[in-house]
Amino acid sequence: MNIIISNSSDIPIFLQIKNAIKEEIYNGNLQENDSLPSVRVLANDLKISFLTVKRAYDELESEGYIKTIPKKGSFVAPRNLELMREEKLKEIQSLIEEIYDIAKMSNISNDEIEELFRIIFEEDF
Repeated sequence: MNIIISNSSDIPIFLQIKNAIKEEIYNGNLQENDSLPSVRVLANDLKISFLTVKRAYDELESEGYIKTIPKKGSFVAPRNLELMREEKLKEIQSLIEEIYDIAKMSNISNDEIEELFRIIFEEDF
């Protein structure tokens, strides 16, 4: 697992770690029951505080992405496909709302937006 963090990003470091691990799970690079580096090891590798990594792991666990077994470590939790799908739908909804706001400010009609979607989807299918 290769996590790269940016100190110049507006995104907090714990969130960069959390997002990187989630992306590895989504992409299949981390599979169910794969072990994650310990909090100490990852903190040392990234040259950051243990507490920052712990916060990322705690949030991942509370969201169901990883499970922690005392004295054994943290592991990728069994995939909850519905949870992952719901999160992606939420992300798509947010982007569509942004598109709507841009279109409304620019006086672009719903028909024009729908046509753009049709063109984009036709290329994929």
